[in-house]
Amino acid sequence: MRILRSIAWVLAALGFLIFAIYNWQPVELTLWQNLVLETKVPMLALIAFAAGFFPMWAYHRSIAWGLNRRIRTLENSLKQAALARANEAAAAKAAADESPVENAGNSGGQGPGPLAPVPPGSEGEGA
Repeated sequence: MRILRSIAWVLAALGFLIFAIYNWQPVELTLWQNLVLETKVPMLALIAFAAGFFPMWAYHRSIAWGLNRRIRTLENSLKQAALARANEAAAAKAAADESPVENAGNSGGQGPGPLAPVPPGSEGEGA
């Protein structure tokens, strides 16, 4: 996308250069009754372009800055909420792991551990 923007700016500059070459004539601007400004036509066109472009560009940049700031704020709040949820889950897991010794092998829906005694007549003894 930057290449297209660069091409557009180069074409605009080239067009302005051609305009300036063919219209290099002095003009007189009467600003007030006794104040006259004599300038060339391309300079007058450049000033008119700048007077229209820069305020709109500044407005665009201010809106983009505000929206980026809002996005950063929302992302930070989501990150903090996710961290808080992870901390709550870790605290709940730690509380569940602190079970009494009698239930050590059966907590969390798991079967007995590998070193638990096997009742007689089950698969653990030789068949």
